[in-house]
Amino acid sequence: AAEYRNGIAALEQARWKDAERAFARVLTAVPRDANTNYLMALSKLGRSDFKAARGFLEKALKYDPNLLAAHVKLGVTQARLGDPVKAQAELAWLNARASACASTCADAARIAEGITEVSAAIAAGKQASLGRPDLLAYAAAAPGDQAYLAAIALINEHRYEAAIAELELAQMRFGPHPDVLTYMGFANRKLKRFDHAEHYYRAALAIAPDHLGAIEYYGEMMLERGDRPGAQTMLARLDALCTFGCAQSDELRRWINLGSSQG
Repeated sequence: AAEYRNGIAALEQARWKDAERAFARVLTAVPRDANTNYLMALSKLGRSDFKAARGFLEKALKYDPNLLAAHVKLGVTQARLGDPVKAQAELAWLNARASACASTCADAARIAEGITEVSAAIAAGKQASLGRPDLLAYAAAAPGDQAYLAAIALINEHRYEAAIAELELAQMRFGPHPDVLTYMGFANRKLKRFDHAEHYYRAALAIAPDHLGAIEYYGEMMLERGDRPGAQTMLARLDALCTFGCAQSDELRRWINLGSSQG
């Protein structure tokens, strides 16, 4: 998460190589993070490495197909690379999003700006302007704090879809922070999206192997999926970390002893 913030600061100051190095470290731990792939693409665009930027933008959209800023920059990049057909495909996506939005959604202005930017890039072809990096959604930490706290409140109210939306906003600000990833896993698990939940738990533990919450919740989900040995392995990890006991190991042990599948 610290490297993620370092990368954003470097982008804001046009220190492209520093940004690349920071985001490369983040991607080593969480290669499937859509936001980091997008920001790495901006680093590449800053150095006019359009082919590399295209690759990272495509990865960003693979992991988050609705990442608006990535669609815009991919359309511009395809135009710069002399591929108007693929650039038109991104413009078509933006136009469809605008039609669905009907000028009433929160992203309406950004969608309209994106359509203008990609349309101009298609007209200019290989001479297209790259425009400004879209960092507005990534820059301020305070809205991230607010989103994170809002997400916890929503989880406590069992409003998991709304919590995920707030957590996604927090993740944009903070990057792949293990606390955010753990709650992403928890909310998806409560919605029975076990594969998604497992992805987030694994990502949290890849960054912070001793994260007590991620280990506990992952173990609980294993029980829900019928993997009692896996849950016992998670409990053994907690017992090794919590020499004098901790709430997380006590709770997972209770689940195992009850054989419960309820959270």
